[in-house]
Amino acid sequence: MPSILLIEDEAAIADAVGYALETEGFECRWCQLGREGLDALAGGGYALVILDVGLPDISGFEVCKTIRRSSEVPIIFLTARAEEVDRVVGLEIGGDDYVSKPFSPRELVARVKVILRRVAPREPAGSGDSAFDIDVAKAQIRYHGQLLELTQYEYLILKLLLQQPQRVFSRAQIMDRVWQAPETSLERVVDTHIKSLRAKLRAVNNDMEPIKTHRGLGYSIRLAPS
Repeated sequence: MPSILLIEDEAAIADAVGYALETEGFECRWCQLGREGLDALAGGGYALVILDVGLPDISGFEVCKTIRRSSEVPIIFLTARAEEVDRVVGLEIGGDDYVSKPFSPRELVARVKVILRRVAPREPAGSGDSAFDIDVAKAQIRYHGQLLELTQYEYLILKLLLQQPQRVFSRAQIMDRVWQAPETSLERVVDTHIKSLRAKLRAVNNDMEPIKTHRGLGYSIRLAPS
């Protein structure tokens, strides 16, 4: 059964959530600290992360940012704060859902199931009839069988888009997940790299435009058939 990583410092909440998950057939590992949770996640094998925002060592938002630099595992935030700005920040940095305390453990498990059903059909780029093929070990991407000559940022942006086809990523989300120090660059630099990526893709196949612009929102990619 899917294994869930719970990062929550309150034992009573962790016990209730863990029991609810295990009752529904999930495995659950509990970590009380953010850094402990990051170490656990580094070992892989988790289908979803339930992450408390108010951890005692580091902010849950910072944990999420760290996770998103290397993983697209779904994340549900838990928080005692219900302000809209907190929800927006959580979703902007890569959270998939947001639950405010107090909450029903059964409702949380229901949300876990919904998210896992949503992500289950995804196939990695390069499988089936996709025109893209990612070689993570070599940090290379092929398009219609042709190796793309990409800069570091072009590769990381294209890889990010391909990991979740048709998902719209804002400029801020792209910068948070690709740039080492996103605060030192302007969001418009993303547009520059997207423009260069499109030119390289057109050089291979001028009939397709896989990278889509969503005005006022950001960018997504469609896996064109090979």
